[in-house]
Amino acid sequence: MPAVLKVEDRRRCIGCLSCRQACARLRGKFSAADSAIDVKTQGGLSGEFIINICRGCNDAACMEACKFGALTKREGGGVVFHKEKCTKCGACSRACSVSAIRMDSEGYPIICSHCGYCAKYCPHRCITLKEVF
Repeated sequence: MPAVLKVEDRRRCIGCLSCRQACARLRGKFSAADSAIDVKTQGGLSGEFIINICRGCNDAACMEACKFGALTKREGGGVVFHKEKCTKCGACSRACSVSAIRMDSEGYPIICSHCGYCAKYCPHRCITLKEVF
């Protein structure tokens, strides 16, 4: 059954960045900046955290923006990234309405695959992998 990541309850987020670090490690990187997840504070240290992840759009604007076929539709929502077809133009990043796509240091987009690895490392279950029908 296909599944997508969901922010279950961002109010439980303590900003530990375990999810970001887990995602980066899975990608073979060691910096949270190389993660497909972004966690930011809203209002300084006393504010809540914002967890920005790919929403798994059914009609993904990022896929439409890519004129080289580097992004294809993923079953259940979101996209699959094909690095060999990517020209590093950044059109996908600019097209994402929630700014969930960032470019890495080599110029390639960092795109969530909805694998759920990050959710396993969230100590407060802020992020979960939900089956979609």
